[in-house]
Order: sequence, then structure tokens, then C-alpha cells
Amino acid sequence: MMDGPRSDVGRWGGNPLQPPTTPSPEPEPEPDRRFRRGGGGRSFWARCCGCCSCRNVADDDWGPEPSDSRGRGSSSGTRRPGSRGSGVNAAGDGTIREGMLVVTGVDLLSSRSDQNRQEHHTDEYEYHELIVRRGQPFHMLLLLSRTYESSDRITLELLIGNNPEVGKGTHVIIPVGKGGSGGWKAQVAKASGQTLNLRVHTSPNAIIGKFQFTVRTQSDAGEFQLPFDPRNEIYILFNPWCPEDIVYVDHEDWRQEYVLNESGRIYYGTEAQIGERTWNYGQFDHGVLDACLYILDRRGMPYGGRGDPVSVSRVISAMVNSLDDNGVLIGNWSGDYSRGTNPSAWVGSVEILLSYLRTGYSVPYGQCWVFAGVTTTVLRCLGLATRTVTNFNSAHDTDTSLTMDIYFDENMKPLEHLNHDSVWNFHVWNDCWMKRPDLPSGFDGWQVVDATPQETSSGIFCCGPCSVESIKNGLVYMKYDTPFIFAEVNSDKVYWQRQDDGSFKIVYVEEKAIGTLIVTKAIGSNMREDITYLYKHPEGSDAERKAVETATAHGSKPNVYANRGSAEDVAMQVEAQDAVMGQDLMVSVMLTNHSSSRRTVKLHLYLSVTFYTGVTGTIFKETKKEVELAPGASDRVTMPVAYKEYRPHLVDQGAMLLNVSGHVKESGQVLAKQHTFRLRTPDLSLTLLGAAVVGQECEVQIVFKNPLPVTLTNVVFRLEGSGLQRPKILNVGDIGGNETVTLRQTFVPVRPGPRQLIASLDSPQLSQVHGVIQVDVAPAPGARGFFSDAGGDSHLGETIPMASRGGA
Repeated sequence: MMDGPRSDVGRWGGNPLQPPTTPSPEPEPEPDRRFRRGGGGRSFWARCCGCCSCRNVADDDWGPEPSDSRGRGSSSGTRRPGSRGSGVNAAGDGTIREGMLVVTGVDLLSSRSDQNRQEHHTDEYEYHELIVRRGQPFHMLLLLSRTYESSDRITLELLIGNNPEVGKGTHVIIPVGKGGSGGWKAQVAKASGQTLNLRVHTSPNAIIGKFQFTVRTQSDAGEFQLPFDPRNEIYILFNPWCPEDIVYVDHEDWRQEYVLNESGRIYYGTEAQIGERTWNYGQFDHGVLDACLYILDRRGMPYGGRGDPVSVSRVISAMVNSLDDNGVLIGNWSGDYSRGTNPSAWVGSVEILLSYLRTGYSVPYGQCWVFAGVTTTVLRCLGLATRTVTNFNSAHDTDTSLTMDIYFDENMKPLEHLNHDSVWNFHVWNDCWMKRPDLPSGFDGWQVVDATPQETSSGIFCCGPCSVESIKNGLVYMKYDTPFIFAEVNSDKVYWQRQDDGSFKIVYVEEKAIGTLIVTKAIGSNMREDITYLYKHPEGSDAERKAVETATAHGSKPNVYANRGSAEDVAMQVEAQDAVMGQDLMVSVMLTNHSSSRRTVKLHLYLSVTFYTGVTGTIFKETKKEVELAPGASDRVTMPVAYKEYRPHLVDQGAMLLNVSGHVKESGQVLAKQHTFRLRTPDLSLTLLGAAVVGQECEVQIVFKNPLPVTLTNVVFRLEGSGLQRPKILNVGDIGGNETVTLRQTFVPVRPGPRQLIASLDSPQLSQVHGVIQVDVAPAPGARGFFSDAGGDSHLGETIPMASRGGA
């Protein structure tokens, strides 16, 4: 593991909380360079991941340099049907002879209201270019110089990459009427005068990306080739609607939710205090598709491998974080975000991805939910059914033991310098749906992909795709990264106590402390769906215990349970009231004696603040008490905590950790429990002032009340909503203690239908404040199609300049 990431305060177990330090700037990306055969082109497939090391690393069809037309998909201007260009004959001298079949224009029927975009479910992409999904036919019109005759031969060609080759699928040749290879073919659907309507079938295994398109004709008078025109480029995506595509999803409501939904819910907090925030995925916003393809280029991924969703998702998991490769987001858990954006302040992925596309520099800063939100955007944009998943009490196993080991001294006080494993209050990752032809049968379906950089996989910071089915059954020998993910959801928490001779002894094992709840947004609603059952057999069941035993047998401590402790007849339950940031709070511990004899319990409570990653600060309050329990009796031990006591110690998200330890005098039973709770933050209240119509100005009111008795300084609001508002930043200055403020902002909707407008507030004193409102947008008056020319494309002419630096 690299030294750099370990220095992040609040991220790594065993790293005591310290005053925030300014993080080092991310190294500048290396300039893009063209990879050549036998040269530096081994940067990805041979160096990075074992899943791809078998590929031919001598491929020289690497990502293009910034100087080429990588941004043409973002070009301004409206497509003109029948775009023209001077052709060439077979001799290459440009002479057009009488009788030649000349293609005078091409209409790809690429308007968002045309049949192609509608049938391919790509009509929401804010692009004028043709966007299709592989394995599904589309239509195009060829405008000819004369009537098409049966003796004429027409060939369509699609090319991608710097050195297109037929054998790699980067140069596709489709003879019209004769069928092509690998599922490619084209037929004449209708010939009318000098117009030819072609029906083109793409391969269900096609490479995804942006293809150049050309047409060749051959007749008795000679051969003609239509020159490349950037307006005729074609985007090809994965296709969850195609049964022959290995990303196929056999549920329309799933496809609507996991591919087409532009917003979602991300859950955070603790299992007992679940918070939720709306995230704008924005996968159809102008420029986002180019950003997603640029990510593959920056990694130097060979075009020949871009038809494989396993490889593509693995590259995305590596590239969404900045480690190794100057990817999209810089992780920061230090608490000091002065040189970037507080991860809690983001409201969506669009601003992040467009910044990366525009500058080529990694964007500061992200934490797990930001990495996951951006990954959902990228994979949905490319056509993979993807969802954002939150695991509560998520373990971070650092020694491959597949257990969470927590060390205490003789008095059961935590020894933080030894606690390298950590339990995150929550951790957010992604599920994406695909078949796994690289695995034995039975492992298709949901696959875990995690872009948060935690531990390396085959030498780089990426994780997955890992079959959820292999996690459920403890099959940690299945690729990719199953041991790490299994430990996150189903390891046991093992408490070790230092003995008088300096050795350590297991005194308690919590079998239900990790992966206590795994959730995602429900299909078709904003409700929360419990998907724990997909990842784990019922806790304590024979199948669940077998999965744990199967997994730990492959870990570094296969005999960890050899000497377990004594009888357990005193039960302990920790409770914390639902506290609000800025108010006093109360924590309590309930003890119950289930034995038929009196029990004496010596109890010790230690309270500290904690990052959501489980890294804790110094103990700022503690209580000791001895409790006498009659047979069958219960008693409660309480500890009040005033705002002035915890205020100086607060870190991100206002979480606290209560360590409770105890000893039963009569039986020798050891009691141990770690309980995390958070202080709730207020929501922003959003109100729509008037009806929302495409192309017409609309106003929203945002109301916020400061819950703290102190002034919030340098307050920043963010506002974003796909189809409503491009990412917008509002610097509003200071907000006084307990003060209420009201803001009004205007926006112009560009697409009709139900939309989500999302806002957040951030300041050095308070973060994790957000709000959302649904906006039902009516089409523009008189609009003939689904999209209105009055406003639907108003920002499509924005130029999205490409990064001038890169590492492909």
C-alpha cells in the first residue's frame, strides 16, 4: 500500500485523529502520448489488472491524443439532413465520372424525436449525433446522384481508434444486402428515386464508443467513397434491451430505473439513523457521454477490449479515483477541503465529469458516495444497468484475515494504535448487471464495482466486478476482489484483550456486527430497498455460518476462533437518542441479567468523535459505574453530553463512537460493544414559484435555518438538476447563529417530464445539508415533438473543450 493515502486523517484505521492538515496537491497528469507497438503501451493491460493481463498488450489502438477530434461529439450546431462532401473515385483524384453512384448526402435520422433515438432509448441524450445501442437495428437515408440499380454495390464502414483493424473489431465493413460478420449487416428497406433507406444491424458484441462513418459505392463507372464528416459520427453503447448482449436485463422496470433514471437516492449515516440524499446522475447531460469515453481514453484502454463489460467496468472502477492514473476524483478524508470541494457539498456527477473532461485534471474532492455516484453515472451512460448501494457497518480488512480485529488493554480501553482494521459506519459502492462468461455458471447478475480507493487489486486501486453470488457464499477464490468485499459485508468483529504477560486473547466475538444492512433505492419510487439478502444468508443460519467458515479458511487467520470466551448470561444494549447538531444529547446502556443468580457488572463508557470511516479521535468523555443486577433484572447506565462538550471535537458528518466495555464479577464474562451514532443536520426547503415549462424561466425558493448558535462562514450553495439547471455555485457569505435565510434562483428547463432539482449547503462549520424538489416540466407551447426547439437544445451549442493533458 502506498504511503500517500495512509496519511489521510479520518480514512485509515490505526491513524489517530489529528488536527486537519492541508492535503498535498494531486500530481499533474502526464501529457497524452500515442502508444506504439513494443513501446510504452503496456501501461494498462499488462501492468494494472490481472483480469486483462492475458490480452495482447502489443495493441497499438490506444486512446487518441487530445489534438484529434475527440470532442466532436460535443460540436455545436444542428445536424442538417443530407450533409455533403466531395467524394473520391478509386484512383483517388477526386474525379467524378458519369454513371458513378455518388453519395451526395447522408441522413442518420439522429434527431432525438426520430425513430432511431426513440427505439434505442437514447432520446434523452442532449446530443444531435446518432446514439444507438448495439445488437439492435437502426435506419439511415443515403441521398444518391442517380437511381440505385441492382448491379450497384454499396458498403458501409465504421472505424474507431488510431489504427482500425477488421480483426479487432475497430474497422467494421458492412456490404449492403450481403450480410456482414459477427452480427453486422445492412439491407435496403426502401428505395425511392435517388433516396435509399437502409436498415443497419449492429453486432451485440460491438465495441462501444464513437465511430467514424463512411460509405463506399462500386458501379461499372467506378468506385466512390464518401469522405468522413464529424456530423456523421455514430455513438454505439451497451444494450440492456438486447437478449444477445451480455448486459441484457429481462425486466423493463429495472431498465427504466437502472439505465434511464437520471437521479437517485444515496443513503448514509448509521443503521439506526439512516440519512438519505438525492444525487443527480445526469448521464444524459450534454458532454457527459464524451467525458465517459474520455475516461477510457485516459486509461489507454485498447479499443478492441471496449466491447467487454467486465473489462470496461474494471477500468471505470480504477479511473473514477485519481490514484495510479490521475483519474476523475481525488479522495480526501482529512477534514480540510480548502483547496477543493467538500465531498458532502456535491449534488451530482455532471460538474465533476465535465470539469475532468474540460481540464484533464483530477477533481478535488471525493469520498465513497461521490465515487459511487460518479460511477453510476458513467456506467449508466455507457449502457450498463447500475445502482448505488450502501452497506452499513462496512468492514475494511487490512490483513486478509477476513475478520475485524479490535484490540484493548487490560482495562478494555481501546488501543487505537493497533486497530488497523476499521469499520466504516457506512460505505457506498455500485452493483452493475451482466453475465460473467469468465466465471463458472451461476455467477451472472449483479456484480460489485467499487471505485473508492481502499486497497489495491492486482497492483492498482480498483475493485470488481465481483459476483454478488460469490460474496453470499464465501467463495473468496472467485475473481475479482471477493475476499475484500466479503469481509466488508460478512466478517465477524473479534475483540482482543491484552493480558498481563503482553499477549492478546479473544474475549468476545460479534457475529452480527458487520454488514448489518445493505440498501439501495427502490425501483420506481424514492423508497429504500433492503437487499441484504442478496449479499448474505440470514444471520446465524447454517448457510451463513458455512459461508463465513468457507471464507475464513482462505484468510490469514484460519484458526481465529480456536479459544473463545466464557458463558454469556448478561446482555447489553446501547441506546442513543435522536440528537440534532447543536443540541445536548444522552447516551445510555441497558444491562439485563438472564441468569438465576445475582450479577455484578463493572461498566466503562468511552465517548469520542469519529469519521464515518471508523477512525476515531481522542476520548473526550468517559463514565465508570458498578451495577448490581438481581436475577432477571435490568438497569440502565446513562451519560449526558452537552453541546459545549462535543463541539470542539466535531469532524465530518457529526458522528460519535461509544466504546462500552464491562466485566461480570461472578462469571468472568466480558462485555464489549462499539456503537456509532450521528447528529442530524437540517434539510434545505425548496419551493417552486410558478409552473415549469420548457424554454421558459422558472423560479425556486430555498430556505435554510442555521441550527448552530455560531456563525456559518463562507457559505456555498450548489444547485443542479438534469433537464433543469446545469451545475450552479452560489457564494452567499456568512449566516448568523440560528439565523434563517431565503434565496431565490431562476432556471430555464430544457427537457419536459418529471425532474429533480437538488441543492446543497456547505461551510467550514456545517456540511451534509441538502434538499430536493420534484419539478414536473410541461413541453413548450406548440412543440410538435417530445422535445421543444424553443428551449430543449438551448445549451447544446456549448463548447466542451477537451483536456490538453492526459495519460493515455
